[in-house]
Amino acid sequence: MAEADLEIAEEIEHRYHYDPDYLAEILRSVKTIAMVGASADKTKFSYGVLRQLNEIGYEILPVSPNPKTTEIRGLKVYRSLQEIDRPIDMVDVFRPKEEFYGMAEQAIGVGAKVLWGQIGVYDDAAAALAEAAGLKVVMDRCPKIELFRPFWKPRLDLELNLPDKPGAALPPS
Repeated sequence: MAEADLEIAEEIEHRYHYDPDYLAEILRSVKTIAMVGASADKTKFSYGVLRQLNEIGYEILPVSPNPKTTEIRGLKVYRSLQEIDRPIDMVDVFRPKEEFYGMAEQAIGVGAKVLWGQIGVYDDAAAALAEAAGLKVVMDRCPKIELFRPFWKPRLDLELNLPDKPGAALPPS
């Protein structure tokens, strides 16, 4: 098949559809993200997301039960959400979808405001539980991707107009 014959989708098809304003409000309002399933392995998707979100200013609290992992990119690693000693705005889950309901229970227990399931992580019962407790829920999405989605342009010569730091309003377009 010739390269010219390839069709590239205009949009990625997602299992769940969220209003872009809903996602943007979450990403603007959260500052502290507990990343459950964080990995120190630079080849893992969770490492890249942790790095990117941390570099743009989010406070990342890596969570991993692996006793050999005590630090990721200079950040202290916690064994569980309950071990974290400060308020958590968002729980970002990099675990199998079968564990998402338990993560919802734990996110509620620690007073998180948002429960976010990474790509492939979803459970309608977990979402219902978290929403009933007042949490905002996003499933089967990546915050790193969603953060940059509004700036994806068909031309590579356009500049990004990113906020200076998480929680800051975006400059008018």
